[in-house]
Amino acid sequence: MLKLVGTDGSHFYAWNLEPGKYLIGRKPECDLVITDKTVSRKHVEIEVLPSTGECFLVDLGSHNGTMVNGGRVTSRIQIKPGDHIMFGHTEFKLAVSDEPPSSGLTKVPTTELLATTDPEKSVYLSIQDALQPLPAKVTDRPEVLPTLFEMAKMLVLPEPREVMLQRSLALVAKAVPAERLAVLLTSSGREDIYVAASHLSSGEDPGSFNLSRTIVNEILTDKNSILISDPLTDPRFAAQQSIIMSELKSAMAVPLFVEGKVLGILYADTTNPQHRYDDDCLRLLAAFGNLIAFRLLNYTLLTERREKQVIESEIRRASLIQRNLLTPEPPELPGYRIHAYQEQCRAVGGDLYDLALLPDERLLFMVADVSGKGMGAALLMSNILASFRILYDNSQFDLSMAVKQVSMQLFNHSAPEDFATLFLGLVDPKEDTIMFCNAGHNPPLLVRKEGKVEYLEACGTMIGAFNFSDWTEETVKMYNGDLLIVFTDGVTEAERNGQYYGDERTERLVTSLRHQPPHEIARCLTDDIKKFVQDSPRSDDITMVLLKKDPAC
Repeated sequence: MLKLVGTDGSHFYAWNLEPGKYLIGRKPECDLVITDKTVSRKHVEIEVLPSTGECFLVDLGSHNGTMVNGGRVTSRIQIKPGDHIMFGHTEFKLAVSDEPPSSGLTKVPTTELLATTDPEKSVYLSIQDALQPLPAKVTDRPEVLPTLFEMAKMLVLPEPREVMLQRSLALVAKAVPAERLAVLLTSSGREDIYVAASHLSSGEDPGSFNLSRTIVNEILTDKNSILISDPLTDPRFAAQQSIIMSELKSAMAVPLFVEGKVLGILYADTTNPQHRYDDDCLRLLAAFGNLIAFRLLNYTLLTERREKQVIESEIRRASLIQRNLLTPEPPELPGYRIHAYQEQCRAVGGDLYDLALLPDERLLFMVADVSGKGMGAALLMSNILASFRILYDNSQFDLSMAVKQVSMQLFNHSAPEDFATLFLGLVDPKEDTIMFCNAGHNPPLLVRKEGKVEYLEACGTMIGAFNFSDWTEETVKMYNGDLLIVFTDGVTEAERNGQYYGDERTERLVTSLRHQPPHEIARCLTDDIKKFVQDSPRSDDITMVLLKKDPAC
């Protein structure tokens, strides 16, 4: 007896064709109903002759046509077992049924939903069950243990992944009879799988490695190993039309499982009826899959290590560039002692300072704190520093105008979350004055010789945050013994168990050390901060510039 099997992608059809005529189409009154919209209401008629068992097909003027073995049907033709038939966009195959013919001319088709069918002939094993020790009847086979040993050696061989996968499949083929073997790996995000390597015993591919989404989900999500005893009669496996068109007799698929992750699928199938797979074959394939998975993990770890080394090298280079951007030694200024200090909590950071003598012999000093941390903040820091340095050569350098120009440049060419607080000052050694502009920065401490403390408060918003703002300039007088310390919030916001170092502690310590040289004050302050935070992780950079009026200099 003949049988017509096929799928439209959502249903699996298996129809026994006993002698008689069969109307096939989308119309519910047809003998064999295909619900796919590319099939006409009355698409074809198939007749099985009672005398000879021959089968004939005629297209009934269908809209999308009928194809047999790639040729369009234009007249009544005979079809034979093995013929591939297309009704519209649905694929079918004429086969010989194993079932004996029934008495009488019955026409009872079988149609099953692929999404709900759980075939009795399929075996699903969890990865834990599949990786149980192999039974003696398997390991006693002369080809099994040597093949496993050869596979294990690959864990230490330095060869490209593609070569390793091809060699692995060639080894698996020695122990698992298969016409096709394939490793299918997951793409990024595990949305799709792709064939990374394949092994064909005959050298000719009898069909595509398309697996149904249901099968893929079973393996990738539920980590199940799957044995399909008869793909042709298994609706769940036949969700991909290309499987129906092949000659498969048995198939297996196991997850490449390691460290709690599924990296892909090891697949095997056969067209040889003498090689129908069983539970032992499935467990053997799972053992091979486990070894391949461990080797793939090694490649992943090696790739991650190399990528990490590249990143670390780039960060070291960026850190060196950033350090070289900063002023190595403060310029000499008559009547003043100057010291600059920076300690970053990461290899690169967003704090910056600068010291420069302008053409009119005034000293410009700057301390800024860029939003964010890490590489992005470092790039923003270098941008701000370069923007200001372009303006230094102007003989008529104007503080508020310089701040406005750099702020607009930052606003126009950076993201909304990119901004910086900034303190910019000009020391006039002839007048012993400091003209400054505080753009939203921590108020620096001006400690007078007698111990009185003044805060140089903000006179404008941070730079780069808005396309409008006015910054005003203010001036303070410096007397012998006066000390100015400008710092970033890494000083006052140094943290331990939710407590901050704070403004009061900073003021108290700096005031007590006001008679010391600037470099000694910076050292004592940083030592006290380290003592305060103890083993707590550093969360921010520390940058400071100190100026002291000293007539002896």
